[in-house]
Amino acid sequence: MAELTFYDILRRPVVTEKSNIMNDELGQYVFEVALNANKIQIKAAVEEIFGVTVERVNTMVMPPKRGRRGRKWYMRTSKWKKAIVTLKPGEKIELFDV
Repeated sequence: MAELTFYDILRRPVVTEKSNIMNDELGQYVFEVALNANKIQIKAAVEEIFGVTVERVNTMVMPPKRGRRGRKWYMRTSKWKKAIVTLKPGEKIELFDV
C-alpha cells in the first residue's frame, strides 16, 4: 500500500454552524480525513500544512446514510472519517477566518 502524503490525509475542512462555533470558542477545527489515517498522521499533516501546534486529535467514523425508493434501499452517502483538531491556546488557522 502506498504511503499517504499530508495532502492525501486531509481531504477537506468541514464547515458547518457547529464547527464555526467550535472554531471561535474552543479553538477546534474539523476536517474530513482519509479512512486509513491515524491520529499521529493527522496531527503531523495539520502541523506541516498550516504551521500550527496541535494539542490533541479526536477522530470518529461517520456511518453511511441510507435512502429509500419504494421498497428498495440504497446508499446516499458512503462512510467517512472526521477529525476534530484542538490547537494550542492562542493559535488559529487563517483558512477559517474568511
